[in-house]
Amino acid sequence: MIPLAILDQSSIAEGRSPAEAIRETIALAEAAEAMGYGRYWLAEHHNSGAHAGAAPEIVMAAIAARTSRIRIGSAGIMLPHYAPLKVAEVARCLEAIAPGRIDLGLGRAPGTDGRTAFALNPNAREEAERFPHRVAELMGFLGDGLPADHPWARIVANPRGPTRPEVWILGSSLYGAQVAAHFGLAYAFAQFITDAGAAEAIGLYRERFRPSAWSAAPRAAVAVFALAAATQDEARYHAASRLIWRVWRDRGLYAPLPRPERAAAEIAALPAEERAAVERLEAESFIGTGPDVLARLAAFARACGADEVAVLTPCHDPAARRASFAALAKASRLARAA
Repeated sequence: MIPLAILDQSSIAEGRSPAEAIRETIALAEAAEAMGYGRYWLAEHHNSGAHAGAAPEIVMAAIAARTSRIRIGSAGIMLPHYAPLKVAEVARCLEAIAPGRIDLGLGRAPGTDGRTAFALNPNAREEAERFPHRVAELMGFLGDGLPADHPWARIVANPRGPTRPEVWILGSSLYGAQVAAHFGLAYAFAQFITDAGAAEAIGLYRERFRPSAWSAAPRAAVAVFALAAATQDEARYHAASRLIWRVWRDRGLYAPLPRPERAAAEIAALPAEERAAVERLEAESFIGTGPDVLARLAAFARACGADEVAVLTPCHDPAARRASFAALAKASRLARAA
C-alpha cells in the first residue's frame, strides 16, 4: 500500500484567527503521529488571508517538541527569500531537536505576491534565477562542505551532529523535477496546485536522476487534495469549502476557508462556466469514504510513478479534518493487513 504523508498549509478558517490555524496544525500533527503517518509537512505563505504558515521552521520546532517518531518537514522553505547559510543553520538546529526526523523541502516560488516577495528580499527575483546555485551551496553547508575554492568554504553551519536533514526539491512544473534529478535529491510534485502534470514531471525526474550521496535512487512524492468521511455525501459537504476557495483563488482572492453551508450556496450561485469548473475539480479530486479515497490515491500514485502521497485537506471543521486523516489511516492499515 502506498505510504501516506500529510501536507498542512495552516489554512485560516472563516470565523477563526490565523493564530488558531497554527495551533490547529500543531494539534493535528500530534494526532497524525498517533494515527501512524510517516511525515508531516508544513507550507510557507506570506501576507495571505488564506494561510497562516509564514514560518514553517518555527512550527516544525513546536511539533518536534511534542512528537517522538513522525518526520517533520518544510514544504517548503522558499529559498530565494533567504541565504543558504541561514537555511542550513535553521535545518541543523531542527535536526538537533529531532535527530533523524527532519525533511528540508525547498521551493523556488515566492509563496506570495511580488510586493511581499520584494519586502522579504529585494533580490528575490534574481535569487530565483540562481536557484540551482543556491541549492548547491545549501547542500554544501549541510553535507561535506563547499569546494575548496568557494569563498565560503571555511564557514561551518552549526550545530553539527551525527545526522542531517533529508533534502527535497518541491515543484509544480518540470523545472523542479530537473533540479532534483541533477542533484540526486528526493522530489515532490504539487498536484494540488496545478491539477495536472504529475506523471510528466515525475517521469522526467526518474529519467534524468543522477545518484548522489543524498539518494542512491530516485524517490518521488505527489501532493494532492483529498478528503474522506463516513459517507460520500458527508465528504462532499466538507469539501465544498475548498472547492469554492479554488474559484476565489483563480479570481486572485486569497480569503479564509468558508463554512460548508456558505460554500455550497456560493457554488450554486456561480455562473455556468465557473460551476462547470468546480464540477470538473470535484470529479478529479479524491473525495469519498476512506477505503474509496485510499484506493484512488494508490491508483493515482502508480499511474504517475510516485512512491508516496502527501495529502492536503483544507477543511473548515478541524474535527472533520482529523476524522478524514483517521479514516485514511484506518483504511491503509486494513489494506496492509489484507
